[in-house]
Amino acid sequence: MTTIRLHDTKTRRKVEFAPIDPKDVRLYVCGPTVYDRAHLGNARPVLVFDLLYRLLREVYGPDHVTYARNFTDVDDKINARAAQTGRPIREITDETILWYHQDMDALGALRPDHEPRATDYVGQMVAMIERLALAGHAYAAEGHVMFSVASYEQYGALSGRDVEDMIAGARVEVAPYKRDPMDFVLWKPSGEGEPGWDGPVIEGESVGHGRPGWHIECSAMSYQLFGASFDIHGGGIDLQFPHHENEIAQSACAHPEGDFANIWMHNEMLQVEGRKMSKSLGNFFTVRDLLERGVPGEVIRLVMLGTHYRKPMDWTEEKRAEAEATLRRWYRIAATAQNGGNVYVGVLNALGDDLNSAGAIAEIHQLALAEDASTLRASLQFMGFMEDRIPAWATTPEVDLSSWVSKVTTARSKAMENKDFAEVDRLKAVLKEAGVEVRMSKAGVELVPGPGFDAAKLEGQA
Repeated sequence: MTTIRLHDTKTRRKVEFAPIDPKDVRLYVCGPTVYDRAHLGNARPVLVFDLLYRLLREVYGPDHVTYARNFTDVDDKINARAAQTGRPIREITDETILWYHQDMDALGALRPDHEPRATDYVGQMVAMIERLALAGHAYAAEGHVMFSVASYEQYGALSGRDVEDMIAGARVEVAPYKRDPMDFVLWKPSGEGEPGWDGPVIEGESVGHGRPGWHIECSAMSYQLFGASFDIHGGGIDLQFPHHENEIAQSACAHPEGDFANIWMHNEMLQVEGRKMSKSLGNFFTVRDLLERGVPGEVIRLVMLGTHYRKPMDWTEEKRAEAEATLRRWYRIAATAQNGGNVYVGVLNALGDDLNSAGAIAEIHQLALAEDASTLRASLQFMGFMEDRIPAWATTPEVDLSSWVSKVTTARSKAMENKDFAEVDRLKAVLKEAGVEVRMSKAGVELVPGPGFDAAKLEGQA
């Protein structure tokens, strides 16, 4: 059996994974707030923990691993989107979940065993809040219920932060109903037109119509699905504080008989061409944007997994091109396999070493060099590539559009001088008709063939 060692954020060291019950391995990952398309950064934790899920299933058996990833479908951003568009909240969240599934399916991610929606577990959240209040860890104030951070001595252990330092330099919400600046919301009142439920009963009185705070959602859902103790909790590093810190506080105080999550795993953030992805920098895009530009989901997956999950991942056009060329080569070799092989032990050992996906990819490169088609195919499928057959994009000949890049570049340079863009527009129209996307920037001209590319339409059009 492959030994799995994982870096535990809480203890800050790599530990050997020993499940609570090898026949019931449980993984919980924080999922998206569903009000819009998933951007590229949202895809990273999906792919990281999809790979962990696949590894656990390979080692312990698919019937002995349960993976849960939630949907937050009650949130101020969702309310704002509903107010902005005039659409019902449920319609927005249903549509967004559908988009999310479509986009993550395109990246080769397996669906989790459980995908709980927060609005289906409000009763469990109310019960947990009441339990916290009875134990002296929560209090009601002005229609809110707050968690008392001072009541939990271990607060800050996950993120390594000292509470006094946090207060001194805190960006915390100042509110008159808080007993302490670090206290956080378990329940808050709902205004007119906002979703709401009957609130918790604290000291014999209901706090009133309202909705749960964000942090209590995952504590209640994970408890309902997995109980007071489970194996692994994952998510992006941006959730380590305050979300995961607050989850631990709530769960440990509501259910002191359990350990909550034995191991905490966090993936680092994503950049684009060496810079933080943001709309203001013009480098913000969704997974759907890439798919519609003709970037195959497998290519996105390979670029993402080419960097270890605990390191910042940089999406670049160069990496995209290299990943596509690599997959074409791998798929051509794997297609010659006459029968199924076994997943290569080198791939499993690499992933067993703190989910070293870059190391696993290096092992697959060696399989391709050795032209071990059956083992290569089995290993690729295990990693989430190449399902039953080679995708169409990988079998079409690679397109050399370098001459057209030169033509457009030359025409563009002349147009910048004489302010006559007629030739540039003509070339762009020809390329568009042939199914080629024309991208122009300060860095130069890029031509990207789309799924419907027809080379014949470029002949004689120069």
